[in-house]
Amino acid sequence: MRSKVSLAALRRRIDRVDDQLLRLLNQRARLVLGVAAQKARRQAEVYAPGRERDVLARLAKQNGGPLSPRLVRGIFREIISASRSLEQQLRVAYFGPEATYTHLAAIAQFGTAAQYVPSSSIADVFADAEQGRADFAVVPVENSTEGMVAHTLDLLVDSPLQIAAEVALAGPGTALRQVRRAVAHPQALAQCRRWLAAHLPGVAVEEAASNTAAAARAAREPRTAAIAAAEAADVYSLAVLARGIQDEAGNLTRFLVLGTRDAAEPTGDDKTSVVVSVRDEVGVLARLLQPFARHAIDLIKIESRPLRGRPWEYFFFLDLKGHRREPRVARALAAVERRALRLKVLGSYPAAADPEA
Repeated sequence: MRSKVSLAALRRRIDRVDDQLLRLLNQRARLVLGVAAQKARRQAEVYAPGRERDVLARLAKQNGGPLSPRLVRGIFREIISASRSLEQQLRVAYFGPEATYTHLAAIAQFGTAAQYVPSSSIADVFADAEQGRADFAVVPVENSTEGMVAHTLDLLVDSPLQIAAEVALAGPGTALRQVRRAVAHPQALAQCRRWLAAHLPGVAVEEAASNTAAAARAAREPRTAAIAAAEAADVYSLAVLARGIQDEAGNLTRFLVLGTRDAAEPTGDDKTSVVVSVRDEVGVLARLLQPFARHAIDLIKIESRPLRGRPWEYFFFLDLKGHRREPRVARALAAVERRALRLKVLGSYPAAADPEA
């Protein structure tokens, strides 16, 4: 009968594997420095979201376990983040204090090696990137339950920033025990309305500036529950006693990564976002969209916003499948531009990975 391997022997084996991993990580880092030199000669962008997404997807697919694909992506996301910092430590502006969902979305995209710059409003996030205080900006743009974030859309109309990538995150959880009030950002309260009514009947519901502010309040006030990310519970030493409380099980929030240059190369799985203004005419929207149908381009979303100072006239925000550099997409956009008062391409970027996969 074969004897069991001792704990000490297993730890020695782990140490040897760790030594091998360290050598391989530094070998990878030296290759990254070679890539950095090539990019510098070509004046190419350090941040390549399509390449990074494809690396993570390939490794997750190749993974044989026992690590889950999600853990593999998390590990290699940090390896990529550390490697990218050898080329440049990116400064990333985001909306809200530490541990808000926008902060978590930024970390999910750039890893912990980036430098994060909190801003007190979405307008300030835009300004930080536009004025060079940050290399990229991360802002919320859409929630699958509550719809589009109007302020983000309005700022995109005139901003010089381009969409470089998108990030999708699953919705929030909550802390719960003998509570007398529940506190959260208004959007989070709306997303959890039915759960609150069923599980906290009669409890006062109060709004906070952000879910992180709600968590800070829960840390100060007895019997106050906050709807917030689990990471916020770590920051404020709160117990997480209920998870997944959003009314829509598939509730997702979508964030945009904005930069000053068009950095995203075509990947074969891309989106393009545009904003279009049109004359106030009968049937104008149907005529505007005809080129997309003619070129077999799938429109993912259409959202209207009123023109400031122009009653009953609108901008239309369109998301479509494909990259602006693809010939059929370019032809369709050119045809739409001829029919519009104004067309602005907000960016072409890799489609976000499924946050639940």
